[in-house]
Amino acid sequence: MSNVKPTDNLNISLEPHLVDALRDLRPVVPHDLADTLSQYTASTPPPTIPYSVLRSVSQWASTTGRETLRLRSPPLDPHAYSMVTLLAGTTTSPERNFGTYVPPQDPEEIEAAKSAERKSITSLLNGLLSVLGSGFAVWWAADKLRWKNEWRVLLALFASIVVAVAEAVLYLIWQSRLSNSKRTKPRHKVRRQLEKNNDFNGTETSSKEKPATISTSIEEVTDAGLRRRQ
Repeated sequence: MSNVKPTDNLNISLEPHLVDALRDLRPVVPHDLADTLSQYTASTPPPTIPYSVLRSVSQWASTTGRETLRLRSPPLDPHAYSMVTLLAGTTTSPERNFGTYVPPQDPEEIEAAKSAERKSITSLLNGLLSVLGSGFAVWWAADKLRWKNEWRVLLALFASIVVAVAEAVLYLIWQSRLSNSKRTKPRHKVRRQLEKNNDFNGTETSSKEKPATISTSIEEVTDAGLRRRQ
């Protein structure tokens, strides 16, 4: 089995503050790691750095390199080279184009879709029974009138075709109304959510004064659909 982890194929954007941190660290790390960091601490570093390199730096700083960093003059904080600190302000795989995120359906929407499927099946079965029942009823009535068999069959087929056309028209009308209702439901849902938010914001504003701006986000989504750490 391969020992390659999924994160080993990821690249991290090499931000200026990350380059400065690696430059301070390069003189004290082992030779093999220093050679690896040389290209990322040059005067013109590449735009990205592999995630595996940062993980190696973090592992060294948190284990064997902890005392080395503290004994350096001036000393370096080992916590400054943890993965959380190294990845702060960077972008994961900036060279990749991720697909559009499709959120899962709400339980109400799933239940509504199942209910629509049951209604569609019921309508089709009712239409089929109506066609068969009308044809048999006309054939039975013609038999009571002692019509010839060929006329009875033709009349039964004609009645079945008329009922089938009527059922098909009714089914198409029902489907069109159902599709129109599906298009209008999200608008009403968004409108109700906006009204709830406005009511909530009004209540909060009247109860206590809010600061002008509040920033509680850990991550923001960029225009390219990537996750950028703060």
